[in-house]
Amino acid sequence: MVDTDKKIGWDRSEMAQKVALDIPDGSYVNLGIGIPEMVADFVPEGRELIYQTENGLLGMGKVPPKEKEDRELVNAGKKCITSIPGASYFHHADSFTMIRGGHIDVCVLGAMQVSRDGDLANWSTGAKTAIPAVGGAMDLVAGVKRILVITQHVTKKGVPKIIDECTFPLTGKGVVERIYTDLAIIDVENDGLYVREMGPNVDFDYLQKHTGAKLNLYTE
Repeated sequence: MVDTDKKIGWDRSEMAQKVALDIPDGSYVNLGIGIPEMVADFVPEGRELIYQTENGLLGMGKVPPKEKEDRELVNAGKKCITSIPGASYFHHADSFTMIRGGHIDVCVLGAMQVSRDGDLANWSTGAKTAIPAVGGAMDLVAGVKRILVITQHVTKKGVPKIIDECTFPLTGKGVVERIYTDLAIIDVENDGLYVREMGPNVDFDYLQKHTGAKLNLYTE
């Protein structure tokens, strides 16, 4: 049983750090908008990760403090960023050539829904009044070697975001390799979803109750 008087799971910074720790040294990485942007703040000691933003920068650094923001240096989400020594700037088309050509190793995206088969829906609820804004996500899930998702485990209304079948328009089918939430890290395997790690004060029953698909535990 989960003790609800204690902090349950990870906060957003801890989630981002978990993702950064799982990205191999020397990887070229694209970060989506929202929580994924925070991953750039947690390059593990001793590793060199090169972050790309599809609006034309290879070598994105940490989020700058407010007083040092440069409005001419932004990521694809129009958020102020920094660049690391040796960073390069290029045309938008060249950026998508890197993505479509399979030259980016890892992409970290947010999600509205992820299915048990690794289908990803991250750009629209399908509502008639919604503004279409898929951005570069479809290119990223098609062209990047590994797709990681970082998201809150449930919506603000408590609805599970990890479910059997996505009901929102898909960004990509069978593309997600691993899901990082505030409650757990979950692998998408050929035969279903497997829990790799649970957050502080989270047990399997609590996790399953807040998930809309069957979860499995790895055996030794």
